[in-house]
Amino acid sequence: MIEKTINREKALIVGVELVTDTIDIDNSMDELQELVNAAGGVVISRITQRRDAIDPAYFIGKGKAEEIKNYCDELDINLVVFNDELSGAQIRNLENIIDRKIVDRTNLILDIFANRASSREGKLQVKLAQLNYRLPRLVGFRDYLSREGGGIGTRGPGEQKLETDRRHILREIDNIERALKDAEKARNIKRKRRENSNLPIVALVGYTNAGKSTLLNRIIEMAGEKKEIKKVFVYDMLFATLDTSLRRAKLPNGQPFLITDTVGFVSKLPTHLVEAFKGTLEEVKYADLLLHVVDASNSDLDIQIKTTYNILKELEVLEKPIITVFNKIDKANVSDLVYDSRYVDKKVFISSKDRTNLGKLLELVEENLPQEYKKVKLMIPYDRQNLVNYFLDNYEVDHIEYLVEGTRLNLSINQIDYERYSEYILC
Repeated sequence: MIEKTINREKALIVGVELVTDTIDIDNSMDELQELVNAAGGVVISRITQRRDAIDPAYFIGKGKAEEIKNYCDELDINLVVFNDELSGAQIRNLENIIDRKIVDRTNLILDIFANRASSREGKLQVKLAQLNYRLPRLVGFRDYLSREGGGIGTRGPGEQKLETDRRHILREIDNIERALKDAEKARNIKRKRRENSNLPIVALVGYTNAGKSTLLNRIIEMAGEKKEIKKVFVYDMLFATLDTSLRRAKLPNGQPFLITDTVGFVSKLPTHLVEAFKGTLEEVKYADLLLHVVDASNSDLDIQIKTTYNILKELEVLEKPIITVFNKIDKANVSDLVYDSRYVDKKVFISSKDRTNLGKLLELVEENLPQEYKKVKLMIPYDRQNLVNYFLDNYEVDHIEYLVEGTRLNLSINQIDYERYSEYILC
């Protein structure tokens, strides 16, 4: 989805750097600007302030708010976006002084997700996150939430006059949670089918715009399937894709596996969003191996690595094998990369764009998948031809021969099938 450039809201982005902060304020503001662009706005200017502590009433202090008001009048700015989450009281106080629409980082990200979610479950998850975010802040929003087409920060439930009926919102939250439980049941059924196929699952995780979708497309291309496989949408923008994608691919030894993409992470990812998407993110828990994709060309890659690490820790999946994939090395000098090695164990440097080292990556995947494969020769009697179809569908068969006593297959199978079909193994 490419955002239209006409009638884009003019935004001023505001950031506060506390003396205790470890994140570089310039990099964080650059990311906020990208988020505004992804939401369909255009950043006219930015203001940063260094403080010992956050002002509980105005976040940035009343004097600074008045300065921003004058700044917006001069530059004809109609939107002010803050790089942190604001309380309802802070939003109300800032709007009263600045007399502009005030959007914080959390609301901005939720707005992008509301605009990008395409599946029914994804839309429900985003709507739930928006309702949980806005419920305690209804007192903070002015009239723009009640206007249809109110722009950035008003998509989704914002067009439904949220401030008019708190009880209605609570009922709607309850209805969405029930609908998501039904969706979870359906997802569990699909997951069970995948587990029954005994195919290993590899999950791509990492920062948004690190190149996960491009990498997934390259890997399925290398599978060399005769039938065309639907590729994943790719666009150079934060949160270009939200919905989880699952595709079939092949290891260098010819064995198939499933590879899944996941929603990208970002620093200060809203708690409401992590909670709402936990059902989808829990797909990572059922993966056999994680590929942590990192944008090697990003100057803030160390912070991105730690951000992903913390989310994976929250999902309780750090015990799984993890390969750190430094992507976009066509734009970076590998020897200049600086990162905390405590968060990186097995690693590989690739370029999805130029297809550099993709073969090496798949070899590393093959080495680290917990399932062991064994080369076997099978003799399947003709009254069990359904097994022939099973092996042809789930494995790369090196040789097939039809003999008097049955069908002979030469292939590599995983340990589970090795034990399950041991009676048909010749050697």
